[in-house]
Amino acid sequence: MKARFVPPHPPRPAGPVATWRGFIGERGRTAVYGWSERAFQLDGFSRKIFGFRVHVVTHPDWIGEVLLDHQGDLTKPDIARRLLAPVIGEGLLTAEGELWRSERKIVAASFAPNAVEALRPVFDAAAADIMQGWQDGMVRDLASDSTLATMSVIARALFGGDARLTSAQSLRHITNALEGFSQPRMQALLGLPLFPVGAKARAGAAGQRYLRETLAAVVDERIAGRADDWLSGLVAQLVQKFGEQTGRRLAIDNAATFYLAGHETTANALAWTMYLLGQQSDLQEELAVEAASAMASVDWLSPGLVRRVPKIYAVLQESMRLYPPVPRLDRQARAHVNIGSLAVEPGDIVSIWPWLMHRHEKWWEDPDAFVADRFLHGTRHRFQYLPFGAGPRICVGAQFATIEALGLLVPWLSRWRFRPIGTPVRTSGLVTLRPAPGVPLRLERRA
Repeated sequence: MKARFVPPHPPRPAGPVATWRGFIGERGRTAVYGWSERAFQLDGFSRKIFGFRVHVVTHPDWIGEVLLDHQGDLTKPDIARRLLAPVIGEGLLTAEGELWRSERKIVAASFAPNAVEALRPVFDAAAADIMQGWQDGMVRDLASDSTLATMSVIARALFGGDARLTSAQSLRHITNALEGFSQPRMQALLGLPLFPVGAKARAGAAGQRYLRETLAAVVDERIAGRADDWLSGLVAQLVQKFGEQTGRRLAIDNAATFYLAGHETTANALAWTMYLLGQQSDLQEELAVEAASAMASVDWLSPGLVRRVPKIYAVLQESMRLYPPVPRLDRQARAHVNIGSLAVEPGDIVSIWPWLMHRHEKWWEDPDAFVADRFLHGTRHRFQYLPFGAGPRICVGAQFATIEALGLLVPWLSRWRFRPIGTPVRTSGLVTLRPAPGVPLRLERRA
């Protein structure tokens, strides 16, 4: 029998702590820090946060009511739109109503199964590029390498391989932009103007400006006809639908959305998966056999990769259960609705936490333990597992992200071993769930 493996998670007090403590110390830097044991046992609960009434929903049926039954009355929160506006404007992630439906229709074709299948060589090339920098015995930060790989995939698949989107400067600005949300979050909750105070906030604002300015230049080149790629097609359709001025703005918004969300979330899923495998050498050897068998086929990049590497896919799913790339989903009520036993009034926030749902004592057996074959058998409630959200607004790039992650994991596992060096890893991040300070592992080349 394999030893039970419980990877790290933040400590849990027995009961709730004061809400103001969620904005200082580690709780102000890490979204999933500070939840009590009770939060992983209840179906839902309500609390007051700086004048907002927040309803946290952790029952799958209730989550279905939020994301499916009442989607028209529960929309993206005003505060989230305000915080994200400097970066992604009215892109697909934040748009609502008819604008969202139009954008979704335009974008969806690019992420249809056939379109994703055609991009498999891009995934393989990105995996090979990262491995070119690896040497036997060296220590690499697999979180950083995962980010570089997914940045390369997005740049190649969507932006014609534009070097401005894969540089060290871009990586630094992205990190700063994501980490700089903590201070504006407090300002927004208090109804204050959003302005950077302190070095971290200023670096975050600079990162946001860099991304907008760089992507604006990239979009303008497509408008001028100086490139032919996915973004060119998106720009053309948006300009045709909304006119040149609005179409250009929405193109920049969506370029930022897909560039940030398209690489950051997959990178975190990869990083956590590599961390988990680095702690379990026997499992890693088992998956390496499956990976090598898949790669022995001349058509390993053809359709059906998920079926050829079921164990690796199951481990990826379990990794995203324990460490969901996006740990929370929020909606704001525009009318009175009842969610389960919770009465939600206009202006209230309804909050869905995959972090809570994926580790809930009622819905998972031994929820904090890593179980490699958990997703190889059994069935689940459709709103029990939410790594990509659910309902009509489920992530349009979910299949893209899944095949991308497998397309990177398979060659890495087939050719290398990854050994821990004893560095402790913890959860970090307010928008996405990152491993901190990274995932340093020692590389061993396979024969």
